[in-house]
Amino acid sequence: MMTARVRSTALEAMIGRTLKEHNYTIACAESCTGGLLTSRLTDISGSSAYVKSSIVSYTNEIKINLLKVKPETIEKFEVTSKEVAIEMAEGVRNLMGSDLGVGTTGIAGPTGSTEKSPVGFVYIALAGPHGSVVEEHHLIGDRWEVKWQTTEAALMMIRKYLIDKCSENI
Repeated sequence: MMTARVRSTALEAMIGRTLKEHNYTIACAESCTGGLLTSRLTDISGSSAYVKSSIVSYTNEIKINLLKVKPETIEKFEVTSKEVAIEMAEGVRNLMGSDLGVGTTGIAGPTGSTEKSPVGFVYIALAGPHGSVVEEHHLIGDRWEVKWQTTEAALMMIRKYLIDKCSENI
């Protein structure tokens, strides 16, 4: 017998409604979330009106060649850094010609951690017409929980950005 996982899509719907109302588009560059953020944004019917594209950029090669993250940024700050997250967000925004770009980079675990970047260490960046913002998160849980919490934080970040920039409550 299959059981369905029930969850609310209220946050995704509020974001989608505001993006549509303001004729904004969004694109995502996801590393540690593996496409989960875009999946959540596209859970809303009609999301093709505002979700332009998504790139799952797990490798540095894709970050550098497609998103235009500078190799020296990765070398100087590591791939899990606020600097890389910002360049990912700005890169996907520019590449896709979207109003907003979101970048996620971090360690979902259970492997891949370093002394500087333990499991659950995540950066989320949002680039838009009013500049870029970045958040650092220290999350706990297994791989799925870290990925889910990262997307939840990214959605809240998008919501806050839209409230601040669109001067409307959503």
